[in-house]
Amino acid sequence: MSASQHPPDRHGCDGNAAPYVLGALEEPEFEAFRMHLETCAVCREEVAALQLVADVLPVVAPQLHAPDELKRRVMAEVISDAGWQPDRVPRRRARHAQAFRLARPAVLGLGAAAAAVAIVAIALLGGGTASRVRVIRAQVLAPRASASLRLNGTHAELTVKGMPQAAVGRVYEVWVKRSGAAQPTDALFNVTATGSASVTVPGSVAGVKQIMVTSEPSGGSTAPTSAPVIVASLS
Repeated sequence: MSASQHPPDRHGCDGNAAPYVLGALEEPEFEAFRMHLETCAVCREEVAALQLVADVLPVVAPQLHAPDELKRRVMAEVISDAGWQPDRVPRRRARHAQAFRLARPAVLGLGAAAAAVAIVAIALLGGGTASRVRVIRAQVLAPRASASLRLNGTHAELTVKGMPQAAVGRVYEVWVKRSGAAQPTDALFNVTATGSASVTVPGSVAGVKQIMVTSEPSGGSTAPTSAPVIVASLS
């Protein structure tokens, strides 16, 4: 049998990929599993797949407090549907809450495991309202610039990249449009030297159809004096 035909070395796996990615292993377990990854291609692939999910959690899951009952209900669903088994609760620094060990049944593929890790991590971190979050890609007039609007319930935050700085004596102003003419907000901003900015849209965006940005005289305007350079359609 050639080297390529040998089955992967499963010694030391012990279902530690998920808690390893979430940083929930005790120091001895962490070091042991890290050394195991050097010889186990299967575990390396699983860790890589789960890491992709963990990396996007801060984006898709706002850090809000979830009721204990919601956490218990989510965990019950994960244990029932995905084959998760609580093994033990590691006592690591206070920044770690509860962690669960992944029991790797053969029927659970990497995609299902990644989804389960996402659900558990969101519940444990308190992101109980992730389903309310969506991101809208805005239309941007400036070449090579981009903007996105992150909606969390009735609140919105605009993120801009690659935008040219406002001209001397001018500033970018955020407008909201429900029906009729666009209404001004007190959100005035400029971008950094790299063209980046992040600005919160004031107030509730309930009923808002569009959020726009225009270039206005310093101090802002009560009515737009130029065409929008950014437009995000919410409906």
